Amino acid sequence: MRLALPSWAGTLAVKAAVFITVMCCALAALLGVLVHVSVTNQTVGQARDLALSRLKEATTAFEAGDTLGWGASVDPPGLPTALRTLAVAGERGTVVADYRGRPTMWAAGPADGERALAVAVDYSQSAHTIEALDTAILWSSVLAIGATLLVGAVAVTRVTRRLHTTAQVARRITAGDLDARVDDPRAKEPGRPQDEVGAVAVALDSMASSLQGKLLSEQRFTADVAHELRTPLTGLHAAAELLPPGRPTELVRDRVAALRTLTEDLLEISRLDTGHERLDLDAEELGALAVRVVRASEASGTFGASVADAEVTVAIVRDMRVETDRRRLERVLGNLLANAQRHGRAPVTLTVDGPVVSVRDHGDGYPQYLVTHGPQRFRTEGGAKGHGLGLTIAAGQAEVLGARLTFANAPDGGAVATLTLPQTPPAGGGLPDGAA
Repeated sequence: MRLALPSWAGTLAVKAAVFITVMCCALAALLGVLVHVSVTNQTVGQARDLALSRLKEATTAFEAGDTLGWGASVDPPGLPTALRTLAVAGERGTVVADYRGRPTMWAAGPADGERALAVAVDYSQSAHTIEALDTAILWSSVLAIGATLLVGAVAVTRVTRRLHTTAQVARRITAGDLDARVDDPRAKEPGRPQDEVGAVAVALDSMASSLQGKLLSEQRFTADVAHELRTPLTGLHAAAELLPPGRPTELVRDRVAALRTLTEDLLEISRLDTGHERLDLDAEELGALAVRVVRASEASGTFGASVADAEVTVAIVRDMRVETDRRRLERVLGNLLANAQRHGRAPVTLTVDGPVVSVRDHGDGYPQYLVTHGPQRFRTEGGAKGHGLGLTIAAGQAEVLGARLTFANAPDGGAVATLTLPQTPPAGGGLPDGAA
């Protein structure tokens, strides 16, 4: 079973802190061992030299029959067995051992055939020096690691904060806020060296500016084309009305009407793209509004059958009064119904369940790209009629309303569009379109 780590464990700050800690501990341990070995060897060497020097003096006095010096004796009771054996064998040696509760440096050599002459030198001061050195190394390592971690945390936090800011700006751009910029102050100073984070911020700002410029150019082009087409289309529509009755006249009028609808849709999309649409909020009963949308669509000829024929059914599970923009909401539901009738199959059901309004048909369902990525203008599949603008406008108007519009396919077949209205009025509402 794999242990699941918390989300913060994979952050750059935690990884940097772990790396710095491990490297500091390894460096402190290496330096501590080197200092400990060096000082210990020096201290032990000095004590050994002192003990051997006293042993040499004691050996000279023993051979001359004089009194042995302080700390020297023959076969003392505390002499380590291994050192005594070495001395009896005719060799000289030293060893550190506890004697009467104190660390002692012993030096021993041969006295006569079967005895050892030994000298004991107090080693407690040297042992305390090494112990104090080890304590100092330990605490200095702890302080050095703590200070390094603190400095490293400050440095890494500054970098990660800039990275988080860049990521937030990228998410805002993805959500459609093309005015979002990182504006890293370090990247604005010409003489200051630019690090990798600054380079990423500059690249993101440059990409956002380029993308915004291209989208604005596209929006202006679409709006200009649609606006310029309105005047000749109005004249063409008037001229078509003057044609004598007949099948050719009906075809001309039908195509002119389609062109006018396309032009109006393009203008509406252009207004939605600007992001400056205002809401005209009012309290509305969703059930009554749904019935009005179906009747209006029927009267305008969107549907071939009436509600009474069960071609389109309004199901009110739970009615609700919401504060919304009636015109925009009717536009969203009307486009969803028109899409269901045009591309789906009967029966079509419009369901009101509190703040959730859904439109369901029993056709082949939405294309996979639409379910995954949402509607895309001028994209249709399977030889379907239309320009792919109806659902695009519905999604744009739903965004203005602060609602959430999702598209899915029912398990038993058919397309389902679900509009979830906000419980509170959207921000920026309350002003009619075009109001200052």
